[in-house]
Amino acid sequence: MKRRDFIKSICGTAAAWPLPIRAQQPALPVIGFLSGASFETMRDYVNAFHRGLADAGFVEGRNLAIEYRWAEDQNDRLPALAADLVRREVAIIVVGASTPGALAAKAVAQTIPIVFFVGTDPVKVGLVASLAQPGGNITGITVLNVELIAKSLELMHNLMPPATTIAVLVNPANIPQTATERAVVQDAARVLDARVVILSASSPSEIESTFTTVVSERLGALVVSGENFFLTQRNLLVKLAANHAVPTIYPYREFVLAGGLMSYGTHFSDAFHRIGVNTGRILKGEKAADLPVQQVTKIELALNLKTAKALGLTFPLPLLGRADEVIE
Repeated sequence: MKRRDFIKSICGTAAAWPLPIRAQQPALPVIGFLSGASFETMRDYVNAFHRGLADAGFVEGRNLAIEYRWAEDQNDRLPALAADLVRREVAIIVVGASTPGALAAKAVAQTIPIVFFVGTDPVKVGLVASLAQPGGNITGITVLNVELIAKSLELMHNLMPPATTIAVLVNPANIPQTATERAVVQDAARVLDARVVILSASSPSEIESTFTTVVSERLGALVVSGENFFLTQRNLLVKLAANHAVPTIYPYREFVLAGGLMSYGTHFSDAFHRIGVNTGRILKGEKAADLPVQQVTKIELALNLKTAKALGLTFPLPLLGRADEVIE
């Protein structure tokens, strides 16, 4: 055999060797993404999370893998989904917009870093020791949420005639948040001398029943709390409010973009972008305990003039002047 043919033979044999004999490629780190909602309702926020990861240098499928777990608006599934991610031995658990999900993850992941996004005070509900020094294996982002329901009630109270009874919609499935919301609403009602009724819904059918109650009891307006379930049901809420001609204020601008009357709240996409950035920092070696819990404090007021006209309402000029976004 000629020397040239011998070398070609050796190279061909090497190429045919089974993969384990070759140099092993390092396994991609795996993130567990836990949500109380569904992918379809959270698609835009997942994209914002991906943008945050990209800003930190990580792209799914290139140098990172993600295992998604969706509770489909059934909070009782969250503990099992969190436990499944622990068994999967993911590098980090990310909890998107779910206080029950964050609590479920903390209960089962003693060593795996956790990055959460919640709309409640994470100290009060027992997620972290303090915002500045969260401690343990957990950190995250918190938004002004429960605190804003009083302002939403005030805005609706000022928009409607003084005698109007206003309903406030909460989700009893989120026990920590709802307990705080009820206290905040009752305090705000006393300060405003407003007539307020608290209603509950944790499923689409119960949301429909809520509007039946609003109409039958002649409640003049509705305030929707910032619990994440309602965000996932924004199209249903906006549709029912329009069908029953119920002036409604929502917690996020996404409702107004869908045709809702007005909203007062924080920017959800910004919060998801931030948890993406923080997740990247932990992947690079920082410890969750060393990353202070960040607060998203930017508040947006959005108004929909078309919806107001359909309801026979006129926004006061001072309110229009302070709006961050006005849809005509």
